[in-house]
Amino acid sequence: MSVVSNRGGRSSDLDFASALDNVPISRYNVAPGTRVLVLNQRDDKLYLDPLEWGYGPDWWREMKRQPVINARVETAATSRMFKPLWNHGRALVMADGWYEWKKDKHDGKVKQPYFIYHESKAPIFFAAISRHHPDVKDPPGDDGFLIVTSASDSGLLDIHDRRPVVLPPAAAREWMRPDITSARAEELANEASTPPDDFAWHPVGKSVGNIRNDSAELIKPIANPLV
Repeated sequence: MSVVSNRGGRSSDLDFASALDNVPISRYNVAPGTRVLVLNQRDDKLYLDPLEWGYGPDWWREMKRQPVINARVETAATSRMFKPLWNHGRALVMADGWYEWKKDKHDGKVKQPYFIYHESKAPIFFAAISRHHPDVKDPPGDDGFLIVTSASDSGLLDIHDRRPVVLPPAAAREWMRPDITSARAEELANEASTPPDDFAWHPVGKSVGNIRNDSAELIKPIANPLV
């Protein structure tokens, strides 16, 4: 999964402590391993902080494993690796949509990318969890974030078996609150997320597979997709 991130700004009436810029970010091919602006709440203020997309604690990296980019909603709240982030590092990633690659049922080597977005074309908020030390001069090397995912359903299942958890504005604001319980966060992610039928999608060119490509051309629909 890669992300189209064209959004910035505010999502609630809390004080916003970071610098505001009304110019769109205009990133059309945001890949894991890159830094992304992550919206988070600390005390009674909102912050936009650049964090790397990917996470692996010290013990994980000692086993020479690559950073993880997604956390399954079914297990994230209780797993050894993700529980601390779930409890104390909930955040949002703002975007216009995301890409998924659909595989041919008869030949897994044949794949076609699709751009997926809200049918209203409104901005979307991915539920994320993070490890973050914003007030430390030299933050630990394992600071980063993951996007929470759930099983696909309805038409989205035809594209990919997993999808990011997208929260509507009210649920997104509550998700970031430091004072809600882990159980309440699970309720939001499982029961308040935007349903699959609210999304639309179309095939796009395979040039999105190269991170060096980054322009509005990437999200334009194409005719005659492979799959």
